[in-house]
Amino acid sequence: MAKESIRDKTAIVGVGCCKFGENWDQSPADMIVDAAYEAYADAGIEKPQEEIEAVFTGSLYTTVGPHECSDALKLFGIPVTGVSNYCATGTEALRCAVMSVAAGLYDTVLVVGYDKPKDRGVSGPSVMLDGVRSLPRTPAGWFSLCAATYFKKYGAGREDLARIAVKNHHNGTLAPNSFLKREITLDEALGGRMISWPFGLYDCAAQTDGAAAAVVMRADLARARRDDAVLVKGVTIQSGPNPQKDPSNDFLSWKPTAWAAEEVYAMAGISDPSSQIDVAQLHDCFTLTELLSYEDLGFCPKGSAPDHIRSGRFELSGDLPVNTDGGLKAFGHPTGATGVRMIYENVLQLQGRAGDRQIPDAALALSHNIGGHPTVCGIAILGLP
Repeated sequence: MAKESIRDKTAIVGVGCCKFGENWDQSPADMIVDAAYEAYADAGIEKPQEEIEAVFTGSLYTTVGPHECSDALKLFGIPVTGVSNYCATGTEALRCAVMSVAAGLYDTVLVVGYDKPKDRGVSGPSVMLDGVRSLPRTPAGWFSLCAATYFKKYGAGREDLARIAVKNHHNGTLAPNSFLKREITLDEALGGRMISWPFGLYDCAAQTDGAAAAVVMRADLARARRDDAVLVKGVTIQSGPNPQKDPSNDFLSWKPTAWAAEEVYAMAGISDPSSQIDVAQLHDCFTLTELLSYEDLGFCPKGSAPDHIRSGRFELSGDLPVNTDGGLKAFGHPTGATGVRMIYENVLQLQGRAGDRQIPDAALALSHNIGGHPTVCGIAILGLP
């Protein structure tokens, strides 16, 4: 099948997002309802039980599967599919929805990403395997190895990472549903308690609870519903080898990101992402992850990201703003929700509804999730007609 065959076949006509945070007073169902009904209202859907033909839901931590979503929304008698793909779960749910509509199975479907990790606690200490201590099993421990390698090869330093944290904290103050709404200075970012060198506290995204939703329709039908429906230009998931066991891994790049980028750019007809992408939401579980993704996605040449960071290129006023809503850094990371939250932000940006963080004349937007060791990457590209 030609890579471009999926382009412009589907559109997003409504999005919703609940407040992300330590939502002790909400169940998963509460958050799902908040996000989905905002998406319904945004899409002009008054009778979801009659108009929604299928649901694709993503959650990493659910204990009851897709039934948790169907029960919360009282959507019975239709297919409700649950997906789980590490931190790319939300993008995976969107991909399944887009494929089902593009294939002609349905006209209108709902995508819901959600998770509530604050109720369960998440940890992952280093462990012994066959009597030998493994590489770090905590995400901070693993990604810090990559940061140290990058610093040594390209002469970068903690200040380069801190500038990303400062940027994302600022952007988060402008997003109503973000968790952290506090500006930080460069000195504060550098002075946070050490987590795993070179990562201080402000280099690490928090875990939060949250849910986000999107209504996906056939593009020809979407035009009649709203004249600013956002087209799906491309969406893909790529898997790769466990980098902790891959002898060719250089700790300077994520193979699945590079592979996913190549495929999704072909889908979307993008030849120069550095100049064609207007706004991007990248997976900043750590500041280093965002930095490496600039390069893996072709936003700048290998080793040059620190120069682009210092120039302000990825800030709201730059020519390629990244994580305009604060990213994982400000929203936190309820794993299944993150990819759909990024779609929510990109739709608002493309429709000119992002308020004080609005990027002027944004016409093409990218969202990016990595997950696993990382061994998977999901990328979605949205655009205006």
